[in-house]
Amino acid sequence: MTQGAGQGPEAERTATLRDFRVPAYVHETGPYVHSVHPGDVVPAGDEAYPEGYTPTQRDLPVINRGDTLQVPVEPAPAAASAPQPAAGPGPLYVVGDVHGYLDELVAALQEQGLIDASGQWCAGTARLWFLGDFTDRGPDGIGVIDLVMRLSAEAAAAGGYCKALMGNHELLLLGAKRFGDTPVNSGAGTATFQAAWLLNGGQKTDMDRLQDHHLQWMARLDAVEEVDGYLLIHSDTTAYLDYGDSIEAVNDTVRETLTRNDADEVWDLFRKFTKRFSFRDEGGADAVRSLLDTYGGTRVVHGHSPIPYLLGEVGSEDGEESTGPVVEGPHIYAGGLAIAMDGGVTMAGKLLVQQLPLDN
Repeated sequence: MTQGAGQGPEAERTATLRDFRVPAYVHETGPYVHSVHPGDVVPAGDEAYPEGYTPTQRDLPVINRGDTLQVPVEPAPAAASAPQPAAGPGPLYVVGDVHGYLDELVAALQEQGLIDASGQWCAGTARLWFLGDFTDRGPDGIGVIDLVMRLSAEAAAAGGYCKALMGNHELLLLGAKRFGDTPVNSGAGTATFQAAWLLNGGQKTDMDRLQDHHLQWMARLDAVEEVDGYLLIHSDTTAYLDYGDSIEAVNDTVRETLTRNDADEVWDLFRKFTKRFSFRDEGGADAVRSLLDTYGGTRVVHGHSPIPYLLGEVGSEDGEESTGPVVEGPHIYAGGLAIAMDGGVTMAGKLLVQQLPLDN
């Protein structure tokens, strides 16, 4: 089944809390709120986003993760530290969407030799970039943020770094915390951050554990960076061009928008960062080039859109043949100009940690 099987934009309606029933899911260490992965909210079909589109509907087909328990990851055998060059910066790694799956993240970082069996940074001068979306859907989004913050300090002390980009779910969590049920002008009626957060897998346990230092960290994240010729972004959209003609301008504009703390402005930012699939199909390479020509770099690396959706092979909505394609690594497309890093961990896929450069 291709990605356009759900409700179209014409079926959109005002999102309020009473519209959603978030099912309880029992974790082996206790209950937490769980939402079936909607692949984020996008309009059906491959048509352009309609004017005033508001991301408050589940309209992509869903790959069910199944009634599996979150099994604690056993510490991996101590891996050798990432190879270090004689001089200059260390090797570059990127991480796709984590969405609260802390155990899977720890296992993937250990497999790459970036952290040791005790979860400490052991990669020396290696450089590690997270592409955003740390929370929602999975059981421990705050644990993921805490780990990334700690590794940032440990990597810096070792001469490397661990950095992170702003994803649409960081904007969503910030909005839900700051604005709650405050109505926002969605362009298609009234919406709220709280309702959209619940619709997109918001976890009560994350909200309960969210502290000021988490909020401050998220609000300061960059939206775009260029490293070693790779333009790193979260969302596979050209909407970044709406916020500036340089990397610095985009990052400054996003931070200033969050600082002004205007619910409608933050909603519009979230709405645009939720767009996807700009690099897929006909015209995708040109869309990538529009970003590269403006911000620099020779290839775009992004998360946000799960690779099964990009491939258009996501199984059926009725549970039959719902495993989708097996994701073993990043997806290179758009004439080799785009590298997708969301392996679909929320749909029983793989949490990807990849060293760059990556050959075609």
